[in-house]
Amino acid sequence: MRLLLDTHAFLWWISDAPDLSGPARKAIANEGNDCFLSLASCWEMAIKTSLGKLRLALPLERFIPEQLASNGFSLLPIDFRHTARVESLPFHHRDPFDRLLIAQAQAEKLVLVSADGAFNDYGVRRIW
Repeated sequence: MRLLLDTHAFLWWISDAPDLSGPARKAIANEGNDCFLSLASCWEMAIKTSLGKLRLALPLERFIPEQLASNGFSLLPIDFRHTARVESLPFHHRDPFDRLLIAQAQAEKLVLVSADGAFNDYGVRRIW
C-alpha cells in the first residue's frame, strides 16, 4: 500500500506520540507499505516553525531529509496536475495544505494517514 502521511501523522510518528492511532501506527510500520511525505507538509511545517507554532529539533532543511532517510519515507513533490486538481475539489475542507494533500492522494492513488475525518468526503481512502 502507498501511504501519504498528513503533517500531524508524520510528526506523531517520528516523535512516537500516543496521539497516533493504532491502525495508523501499524500501517506506517508495515515494511510492505511505501510512505510519502508531501512537499506541502514541508511547506506547512516551515510556516509553523517561522511563526513559533512548531518547534523542531533541527532546522527544517536538516530535519526533513534526516527524518525521511531514517524512516525510509519518500518526499512527494508537488506537480502541476496536483495543483490543477485542487481547482475542482468541493469545499468540504478549506485548509489549503489539506486540499493539496487530497488532490495528491487522488492523483497518485495514495491512502491518506490522517485523523482528519473531513478527508472522507473526497472519496479518498483514509487510515486512522
